[in-house]
Amino acid sequence: MFRTKKVLFTISCILVLMFVVVGCGGNEPLVEAPQEEKAENSTEEQEKKVNEAEEQTEQARVIEHVMGKTEITGTPQRIVTLYQGANDVAVALGVKPVGIVESWLQQPIYEYIRADLDGIPIVGQETQPNLEEIAKLKPDLIIASKLRHEKIYEQLSQIAPTVTHETVFKFKETVDLMGKAMNKEAEAQKLLSDWESRVADFKTKISAKLGSEWPIEASVLNFRADHARIYVTGYAGDILNELGFVRSEYQQAEADKGTVVVSLTDKESIPSMDAEVFFLFLSDPGEDTAVQKTYEEWTTHPLWNNLTAVKAEQVYQIDEVAWNMAGGFISANTMLDQLYEHFGLEK
Repeated sequence: MFRTKKVLFTISCILVLMFVVVGCGGNEPLVEAPQEEKAENSTEEQEKKVNEAEEQTEQARVIEHVMGKTEITGTPQRIVTLYQGANDVAVALGVKPVGIVESWLQQPIYEYIRADLDGIPIVGQETQPNLEEIAKLKPDLIIASKLRHEKIYEQLSQIAPTVTHETVFKFKETVDLMGKAMNKEAEAQKLLSDWESRVADFKTKISAKLGSEWPIEASVLNFRADHARIYVTGYAGDILNELGFVRSEYQQAEADKGTVVVSLTDKESIPSMDAEVFFLFLSDPGEDTAVQKTYEEWTTHPLWNNLTAVKAEQVYQIDEVAWNMAGGFISANTMLDQLYEHFGLEK
């Protein structure tokens, strides 16, 4: 019996020692949960996060825009875009609208985004969209602009939630507005971040190449059937300004007044075009002989030959769609690509 008690005592001591050793090993549990249970918990957590994200996505959001506030629920699937820049930005954001407006040139859709928008119903022109055709498409979001659609905003809003931009050429603001309205803010911010990086790269490279000559004055010129134009601000003008180009004193004064386009009807006003580099385009080149005639008359005039850019042979004929008519994010990048080429910079 004495031996039995001794054995029991020894076993007890061993068990106590084991518990002490385990206790000294840290705060980890003595028994791990089975792998199946851990995997089940992990799956439940993932599903919970997905459900929470979906609930958040389906919540109503109030989008503030130039014409007021618009409530949008969830992620719109049937979108109608009513200006060229919005058509472009939809493609940039990976969205295929159910209705778009007709392009100004290369009808019905600009060639650079035609493959992405081919087959989509055309709901009229940017300046005169067809409300009946828009309604037939049963949209759940309409992207419009105050400049073009202020008078029909209420009618558009009766068809579907409608958000508007102030104008049609502030492409970065269009990206931001559409990102919020379409529940694609992350994608929109990525586009804007990529653009900022490209702008910084261009400014660094052109400054290094031109040295003390940078920044240089630039003019965006357009020749039409009965007059010439200087685009002081607007789409191309704003982009050039962002890239670091400057305007002449005359053009800067016009920009300060809020002028977008200066129309010139008298050749005596040619000196107001002056700058160190010209980017020019003809409206409907090759199709309108009157435009070609205007261009030839103005560019053979003695005052033209005395302009800084002309004497320096810094006159570039540009792509009218990318520089003026499209007004979107993709076209802005095309314009920037062409500027890299004009100045012999590596992209």
